[in-house]
Amino acid sequence: MCGIAGAIDLRGRRAFPPERLATMLKAIAHRGPDDQGVHAEPGLALGSNRLAIVDLLGGHQPISNETDELWVAFNGELFDFPELRAQLAARGHHLATACDTELWVHLYEEFGEQVFTRATGQFAVSLWDQPQRTLYLARDRVGICPLHYAEHDGWLLWASEIKALFASGMVVPRPDVRGINYFFTFISPGTTRTCFEGIQSLAPGHYLRIRNGRMEVRQYWDLDFPDAGDERRYADPQPAVDELEHLLRRAVRRRLRGDVPVVSYISGGLDSTTVLGLSSQEAGHPLRAFTISLDQAGQDERQHATESAAVLGSPLTTVTMNRRQIAARYPDLISAAESPVLDTSCACLLRLSEAVHDAGYKVALTGEGADEALAGYPWFRAERMENRIGRWCGQRVLRLLHRALLATIGGNGAHRPPWAAMGGVRTVQQEWAELFAQTRERLFSAGMWEQLGGHSPYADLDLANPCIARWDLLNRSLYVGYKTMLPGLLLNAKGDRVAMHSSVETRYPFLDEDVISFCAAIAPEYKLNGKTNKWLLRRVARKILPPAIANRRKTMFRATMSPTFLGPDRPAWVDQLLSPESLARTGYFDPHAVAAVRAWQSRQPHWRTVRSFTFDIAMTAVIATQLWHHIYCGGELAELPTRAESSLLTKP
Repeated sequence: MCGIAGAIDLRGRRAFPPERLATMLKAIAHRGPDDQGVHAEPGLALGSNRLAIVDLLGGHQPISNETDELWVAFNGELFDFPELRAQLAARGHHLATACDTELWVHLYEEFGEQVFTRATGQFAVSLWDQPQRTLYLARDRVGICPLHYAEHDGWLLWASEIKALFASGMVVPRPDVRGINYFFTFISPGTTRTCFEGIQSLAPGHYLRIRNGRMEVRQYWDLDFPDAGDERRYADPQPAVDELEHLLRRAVRRRLRGDVPVVSYISGGLDSTTVLGLSSQEAGHPLRAFTISLDQAGQDERQHATESAAVLGSPLTTVTMNRRQIAARYPDLISAAESPVLDTSCACLLRLSEAVHDAGYKVALTGEGADEALAGYPWFRAERMENRIGRWCGQRVLRLLHRALLATIGGNGAHRPPWAAMGGVRTVQQEWAELFAQTRERLFSAGMWEQLGGHSPYADLDLANPCIARWDLLNRSLYVGYKTMLPGLLLNAKGDRVAMHSSVETRYPFLDEDVISFCAAIAPEYKLNGKTNKWLLRRVARKILPPAIANRRKTMFRATMSPTFLGPDRPAWVDQLLSPESLARTGYFDPHAVAAVRAWQSRQPHWRTVRSFTFDIAMTAVIATQLWHHIYCGGELAELPTRAESSLLTKP
């Protein structure tokens, strides 16, 4: 992948100052240290930092068509580029390079605005049609590659990372409390709303068209499921096993393409080990693997990863992290992610990507996306049990049980959403969101509630699909996972940001368009069958892995949360961020409430009750939010570098 940035004049054809574009690109130089290029003309500036993976010598960008009327700056990969290149050449297009970036301008010549429906892969792209004076900014279907934008003084600025917008000197970092409220509800940043006022993210599966100063966001793709009862079922499941294996092999084969070697992340679990096994078979040799070992900082999967790598013959590099090291890297993580981050394991993945880079690699495969496609998370089983209780006892009893559970957290429920708030239905994500969001009533300050003014974070959800009410209950929850946690957390703070911080591109076979479509179409029992999650994938895995690995129970990669920051060996900046003065300065949280919860936590056995577990998450979120504010919104909260001071933000 790469880093792109640019600007377009919404009022006319003013020249964008070249030094501003240069500074924007410098701020994201870590995304593409191999090359840099710009294209400027009256009213427009395109810029790119390149991480060279395909056509190492000939892939300089921005790149144009033969007439210099169409220009593109591109972050990502078109994985079917050899086939596309052959098709375009057969239709008479002159291709000057062997790089997939150049294909965009020629695909646009063929398909016009429909080009995004034809493009497959992972991408954030800026495409300029000079004769039509039209700019397109587009993002891939599920949100692997990021793209942010903001307006100032009649200019629209965009970039792969928000720090490039700040580097322009035209966009000022100001907090958006609605973004923080979203984070405290859904445990991840929003899909379109960021935590910065006036800065938006382009939603996955959408493109932004700018023509004659007018901007219009359009959706070109959305995940769809069959109506309940119309899903694909088989008299014998073996054809489904074979089809999924075929699609996964093709997805892996395409993601091995490039002119640099590819490695793989491995946790020892089913998803990543399946990817490593398939990729080693398709490459014809064992791929090198990288894993994380947690030293008294969470459930350690080192033994499983070592066993899996040994079975597949893969050389294994292990990075060990303890609580102190995780806390020490958290400022780096927040700087990279540009938002509060709740999942402490993201700091481990930041370190893992550094190890990949230090070993001389640029591309890593991961198993992300299997849990979304095939119901791998434990809360899907909990949802199924809850639905049975609802059928046995009725919805009224179920609501009473929910109220009793929420009451253990405290608060009066004044800010709870409607019972069915997600696209007019109720999904398992709402169960967890309500539980976590209930801590806001204890922790948010009166001033924070006043600033929010009754705004509901549910209003920011991208759940406009009118068909959702017709889907099976499990598929409804899978859809919400694709729309919220996947792009907001897993592909952001746990994916692109931590990997590209070290100039490493991550690729995701389970997020292949055809794999997603197949898994969406099959019956729910092929995903979650009784207590067995990822039922169909386990049958594929049995063909390439020993039964002990193929049948291994799902364990989520999670490091300890608030004990990482509140233990006896905590860094000094934690107490500084949680001091009454710092909490009063940001104004998000009630200092007395934070102190009371912190004191209460110190007396509780870790994770023994729903209440202690929930406030463990909440206090981690408080610390992360305070840290984010210090780094990006003015400092003065702790003895740590701010955005303006930190060299991490322009790491070469």
